[in-house]
Amino acid sequence: MVEEAFDRKAVKVDVPTERPEEYYGELVFNRRKMMEYLPRATYSALINAIENKQPIGRELADSVAEGMRRWAIDNGARHYTHWFHPLTGGTAEKHDAFVEHDGEGGVVEEFSGKLLVQQEPDASSFPNGGIRNTFEARGYSAWDISSPAFILDKTLCIPTIFISYTGESLDYKTPLLRALNAVDKAATKVARYFDPEVKHVTSFLGWEQEYFLVDESLYSARPDLVMTGRTLMGHESPKNQQLEDHYFGAIPSRVEAFMLDLELRAHKLGIPVKTRHNEVAPNQFELAPIFEETNLANDHNLLLMSIMEETARRHNFRVLLHEKPFAGVNGSGKHNNWSLGTDRGAMLFAPGRTPKDNIQFITFIVNVMAAVHKHNGLLKASIMSATNAHRLGANEAPPAIISIFCGTQLSDVLDKILKNDADLTDLRSKNELSLGLSQIPEIMRDNTDRNRTSPFAFTGNRFEFRAVGSSANSAAAMIALNAAVADQLNDFYEKIEKRRANGEELVDALLAEIRTLIEQSKPIHFDGNGYSDEWKEEAARRGLDCETSAPLIFDAYLKPSSVDMFKRTGVLSEVELEARNEVKWEMYVKKIQIEARVLGDLALNHIIPVATKYQTMLVDNVSKIKELLGNEASESIEANLDTVKKISRHIGNIKKTVSEMVEARKKANAIEDLRERAIAYHDNVVPAMETIRYNIDKLELMVDNEMWPLPKYRELLFIR
Repeated sequence: MVEEAFDRKAVKVDVPTERPEEYYGELVFNRRKMMEYLPRATYSALINAIENKQPIGRELADSVAEGMRRWAIDNGARHYTHWFHPLTGGTAEKHDAFVEHDGEGGVVEEFSGKLLVQQEPDASSFPNGGIRNTFEARGYSAWDISSPAFILDKTLCIPTIFISYTGESLDYKTPLLRALNAVDKAATKVARYFDPEVKHVTSFLGWEQEYFLVDESLYSARPDLVMTGRTLMGHESPKNQQLEDHYFGAIPSRVEAFMLDLELRAHKLGIPVKTRHNEVAPNQFELAPIFEETNLANDHNLLLMSIMEETARRHNFRVLLHEKPFAGVNGSGKHNNWSLGTDRGAMLFAPGRTPKDNIQFITFIVNVMAAVHKHNGLLKASIMSATNAHRLGANEAPPAIISIFCGTQLSDVLDKILKNDADLTDLRSKNELSLGLSQIPEIMRDNTDRNRTSPFAFTGNRFEFRAVGSSANSAAAMIALNAAVADQLNDFYEKIEKRRANGEELVDALLAEIRTLIEQSKPIHFDGNGYSDEWKEEAARRGLDCETSAPLIFDAYLKPSSVDMFKRTGVLSEVELEARNEVKWEMYVKKIQIEARVLGDLALNHIIPVATKYQTMLVDNVSKIKELLGNEASESIEANLDTVKKISRHIGNIKKTVSEMVEARKKANAIEDLRERAIAYHDNVVPAMETIRYNIDKLELMVDNEMWPLPKYRELLFIR
């Protein structure tokens, strides 16, 4: 190992002398480790169960558990945990030691298949939307064999689902697995029109994680950051992102040390992080992995977010995953790049070189468009939260309206199919872009541009769901998207089969249904500027969901079309949907409630006392100047008096609005219905917070800088 030191508050990072492939996945019970620690028959049976999505028996579980225990102990682990994804949006774990009584007054290290496959973690305090009563707190976690176990901080972590005693899901993984199973079955049926040998279709996900870093000392001096993850006040820095000099710029050495440390930990945990760079806003960065199967990719993202927090602190940073930690600059998203592929190696959203390949390509593209059109409100609800609401539609974030960007070439093909004038011979060819420079090779131009204003864009061989928030569990968006597409593909398959039963040729039936879907999904197709006010008006005319209130956006989950779709696909029952919405409204209320309390405390106990003290200094200064210079200093006196009046006005506005905000909270808290309470918080508490912030930010520009009690944006946003 080579030690590499970095500047300011240097943290030594052990850089392996080996190549990444030599230590990649060393803390994961992957197939290589399985071959080493499991009997050959056990290994073969387990791999067969994973690949064919089959349950495993008790005898096989016992054998796997013993091999997994030996591997974990050999790597320093002394505890194990069932690692699951509760409805908080994060992860959860309860650690147990590898010990059992030996019958002779001692203990023996042991781990059975029963403990591996299923546990009862209780975990009754997690939000459940009324599914679990306090006196009926039993809940079960069960091993997800498709996601490999890993060792984190000397604990063996076993990815699991989490369900109630009566079988309802209490997590994100259970419905995600159901949605992935649904899209596999539905897409496989359609894919067999083009390749009868297809056995499975896999959903792939490549997330792009954006985040901010701030110095830990400055973070600790901002109670709003500590308590809420964002700044509840703060005037814009004179310089922020307007020069665009941070974007793709040289990575600061302290940040690079953090990134290197994070990448090493990620690679050892089997997370295939590949890309890193500066993002648009100061102190904003991004990392992205290689594409993986969606369930595994989501597990890896949640795991990464947890190790980011710890790694940042090792480097005297705090990582901010909030979607909008700073006003006036870009927020952070987690772009979900989503695609489907067959077990025969075909990517279903990739254009091909033959008419057959391209009819398949268009078939899946238009079915996605139809699904997104039918359920655009639901997809928006899947990415909405109290935190993401601050980001959407602001500073280059996608608007809170779901639309699909197709690009010039695909749009042209769709138009020509409608007119029965499309040439589907070869859609893969790229155009050469000549720059007329002999030292620069010809540039191959992709068959679609990128539209950063689109929340759901086709980008060549995948769709990029850009509206997902940086702190979100991507499973929420992937559940809705995969379920909606599965339902649409099932409907498409049934219609094709009816046409064929009536004697229609397959190609004719496919093209006829494709034309119908293109026509029906026209309202969702928009290749223009999604940031413009004109688009908001146009989207409303097209009948798209333009709601901006988070509590009302959540209603889309309970629309009859959503309930029926989730029922048909077997992804979520009506009871589970109702419970999840209760949780969404409850979490919205609690997050706004915490922010309001923190803001009220800061306003009354930090800002107003300092502003009042400065105001008193100005008044005292006016009196002394008048006493010394009389009318000769009238201009100076008037200027100071004008500032005193402005400070008084802002202090008065803050006191009055804080009082109104407290009363609004009290009234909202008295509302029994969670949905109505969330609406009251959105309509009455949030506007009061915005008013308080406006007045505080004005005071920040007036009060003596040395007296201001909180680090300012110009300090928070620039790493030194």
